[in-house]
Amino acid sequence: MIRNILGSIVALAGAAAAVLSPFRDWYDGRLGRNYRVADLVNGISADSNGITGVRPGLWGSIWLPLLFGAAVTVVGVLLRSRLLVALAGVVVLGFTVLWMVRQGQATGSLTVASDGTGLQTGVAYAAGGAALMLLGAAVMPGRRAGGSRLRRGDRNRPYAAPGSADPDTWPPTQEPGPSVQTSPWPEPEVDPYTGPGPYREDQDTATYPVQDEGPEGRRPPRP
Repeated sequence: MIRNILGSIVALAGAAAAVLSPFRDWYDGRLGRNYRVADLVNGISADSNGITGVRPGLWGSIWLPLLFGAAVTVVGVLLRSRLLVALAGVVVLGFTVLWMVRQGQATGSLTVASDGTGLQTGVAYAAGGAALMLLGAAVMPGRRAGGSRLRRGDRNRPYAAPGSADPDTWPPTQEPGPSVQTSPWPEPEVDPYTGPGPYREDQDTATYPVQDEGPEGRRPPRP
């Protein structure tokens, strides 16, 4: 949970930096919103080498793909999708690098100077925002497929009692006590004879004491 919140904050900070970057200077005092996105996509032209001096409207500038990346980041954070957040970071970083390639082709080189010429803060905002999006996607744990909550259809399924492979109904059955048969083998039957006389377990029948026959020649009944 903490990782999810931390990753979301980092990703949203990167999205905000990416949206703000076109309103900063990108190169030689020129704002990022003054670069046409068509100059980056169409490639090198014969007269301008990829970057023209035309100043487009806001929706036709490089701000449009950066805004798209920020919107995808917000959707990814709401859905807790690492894939969407990472995709947004790749989009923002890709257009930033593409602009640097086209600008380098137009000027012959890319420089950074202390007098305000060359690359400026707008490029740093865009590149840093993309890096924060990718970092936020790496920190976020993402949304698990199963989840810890039971779905509505799983609430009516039978409950599997502990230690049993067969499902049981809820509540679970009572655990077997000492008086309940738990052994897979039946216990030996107890011999019903409890009278006097020797008894040995290795004999099939018990040995009764020998008594004399009565006067009528009949043996007295067994006790």
